[in-house]
Amino acid sequence: MLDRIEILERELHDLEARFGDPELANDQAKFQEASRRHKELKEVVDKGIEYRQATEDLADATEMADEASGEEAIEYKAMVAELGVAIPKLEEELRFLLLPKDPNDAKNVIVEIRGAEGGEEANLFARDLYDMYEAFAKRLSWGMEVLEGKASDMGGFTDVTFLLKGDSVWSRMKHEGGVHRVQRVPVTESQGRVHTSSATVTVLPEAEEVDIEVDENELQIDYYRSSGPGGQSVNTTDSAVRITHVPTGVQVSMQDEKSQLQNKAKALRVLRSRLLKAEQDRQAAELSEARQGQVGGGGRSEKIRTYNFKENRVSDHRDLGGITIYKLDKVLAGELDEVSDSLVHAERQAQLEGD
Repeated sequence: MLDRIEILERELHDLEARFGDPELANDQAKFQEASRRHKELKEVVDKGIEYRQATEDLADATEMADEASGEEAIEYKAMVAELGVAIPKLEEELRFLLLPKDPNDAKNVIVEIRGAEGGEEANLFARDLYDMYEAFAKRLSWGMEVLEGKASDMGGFTDVTFLLKGDSVWSRMKHEGGVHRVQRVPVTESQGRVHTSSATVTVLPEAEEVDIEVDENELQIDYYRSSGPGGQSVNTTDSAVRITHVPTGVQVSMQDEKSQLQNKAKALRVLRSRLLKAEQDRQAAELSEARQGQVGGGGRSEKIRTYNFKENRVSDHRDLGGITIYKLDKVLAGELDEVSDSLVHAERQAQLEGD
């Protein structure tokens, strides 16, 4: 492991030397990629230096403890014991950092939330999930941009699509994809009975043009008039855009902007991301026949997580970091860290065991 750290140290030094090259500074794409790699390398190298120093200190303290006597020997033995606890923790942290990176880790994400089973209650829950992710994004200083939102009659969302930008956004948000189930008394329920409804969350890595090439000749683009809840017209111009990728049948609609060009640009961003995710899924399926899609049919029985209002409980049902906490109110207020951390840690642990 220390040999790998030395190799990465040399790469880091070489990269830092390149930052003085005007050619790199003048190429924005290459400069951003170099900056991303520098941040990634520095985190690993700094932890590696800390680990290496601790192992050296342990060797020195062990030797001095054998040679010393009295209070001095006691101090060195205490240092040996302290380092004996710290080093395994540093080693585990370093092993996590040295794991192969997910190719999407540097990407922003596009999140799509849709009301599924449960009628209007499902749409209201979709709104709750949107509010939860919005608050979570603020806590982590992520940027957020709504691409499309279709409000339901009672103020929920039939579906909403938004972009998240920031550090570790993919590594955290990718675990949110799936069917989310809610158990509560709906505002539409007059008898006070608990209902079970669901909403689906799809998480896509945002695709750049270099990731997925879309041939304009393979697109069917339709323009139509925007409409809101209940079918009423939102404006009097044909500004809404529907883009269909003919070879795959993937379709994206946008109507939030008043300009056709703006709606088309947003629709193309989502389309590229869906096509990228579809291609990545296809490749993953070739490696693992057991792999399944994120949201399945959207049914309640396919849930990845349950939000139980009566018990103030959130339960994640997956083998990957399955967790139950009684902090539903805080989770819905954006304090999703405990659930998210458990899933990220479990994924890394599974990678380590797989190695």
